[in-house]
Amino acid sequence: MPNYYQPEIECASREEIRAIQDEKLVKQVKHVYENVKYYRDLMDEKGVKPEDIQSVDDLHKLPFLTKADLRDAYPYGLLACDLKDCVRIQSTSGTTGRRVVAFYTQKDVDLWEDCCARAIVAAGGTNEDVCQVAYGYGLFTGGPGLNGGSHKVGCLTLPMSSGNTERQIQFMRDLHATILCCTPSYAAYIGETIKEMGLTPDDIDLKAGIFGAEPWTEEMRRDIEKSLGIKAYDIYGLTETSGPGVSFECCEQGGMHINEDHFIAEIIDPDTGEVLPEGEKGELVFTSIDKEAFPLLRYRTRDICVLSHKKCSCGRTLVRMSKPMGRSDDMLIIRGVNVFPSQIETVLLKEGYSPNYQIEVDRVNNTDTLDINVELSPEQFSDTVKDVAAKEKALAAAITQMLGIRPAVHLVAPKSITRSEGKAVRVIDKRKLHD
Repeated sequence: MPNYYQPEIECASREEIRAIQDEKLVKQVKHVYENVKYYRDLMDEKGVKPEDIQSVDDLHKLPFLTKADLRDAYPYGLLACDLKDCVRIQSTSGTTGRRVVAFYTQKDVDLWEDCCARAIVAAGGTNEDVCQVAYGYGLFTGGPGLNGGSHKVGCLTLPMSSGNTERQIQFMRDLHATILCCTPSYAAYIGETIKEMGLTPDDIDLKAGIFGAEPWTEEMRRDIEKSLGIKAYDIYGLTETSGPGVSFECCEQGGMHINEDHFIAEIIDPDTGEVLPEGEKGELVFTSIDKEAFPLLRYRTRDICVLSHKKCSCGRTLVRMSKPMGRSDDMLIIRGVNVFPSQIETVLLKEGYSPNYQIEVDRVNNTDTLDINVELSPEQFSDTVKDVAAKEKALAAAITQMLGIRPAVHLVAPKSITRSEGKAVRVIDKRKLHD
């Protein structure tokens, strides 16, 4: 039987959802226009006033926000309430440029935790479960979000944070953890370590995992499910819109239900900004319709995906988004060809290799080079040099078929690629493409 945390929303009719969105959007636009000078200036520049927005049908009239806007307005330029009403900040990892800082009132924190609770319940969580949260805590949203959601469901919560993998496994076994929350790459690493310790999935009590914060493929899902003996659920979110829990997977594992009472999703053409019809692939745009402190209107996520209103067997009526198929900003253009890291990962897993890999792009004599380092398993590593060379050649051919350009494939020793306990670093682009 499907489980719901807030069935009155999760299973509401489309008319009810639309009425909620219309009402909240009108209020939110007024709130932002009156309280956020940065966005008011963008609206004025576009000639849009709050009274022009009467329903979701008018959403397309509003200007977009991008990560560049968030950096320009850092730290307080997009704050929509008094600082004294804010109780927390969270922040992005800030790998490029200025960090993005998001603010939360107590109500914002409560609503975010409700979203995470919906995800935990959709994965089968109840107040009888032990939920091990191995996402990073601190400024990163993963740990605090799932921690709060786990409390709301009433699970016994293990706030482990990431790292110290042997201790993770000890607590997992001693306290009989049933739900694991972490990044997919860390879940794969935990599975690897369990095997190295001479244990099997029968030695742990996990039944489900909630994995997000980085892209992962269906092949990687199956590998994790096998190594941990669980059902693996996807969860999606952005620090900018609150954190994980913007959308979540149900038992059908056929896309993630968006919490539409809090977020309106659109799909646009990334080049023109034009809104695309349902079923078309494009860039995902979110509008936060009830955040108080840091409400973003038409925020461009750069994630490429598809939306579907197709009926879901779980009974939820919330629109579903596909797994992001890459990002419009992490797409690499190599020798004129569009390359997404996820395409390479799909081939690796299909060919029986580990999800531990790194892509290096460089430019030599004005020509792009593409090197892919792939870790071998201990069994594969015992092969002869001749066997490894043959495997490199076969794998390069399979990747060429997928991408249309030929990479140099290097099969490397087990554990030689640095493990990440946060988001895995998959791409190193050494080309000087920007000044």
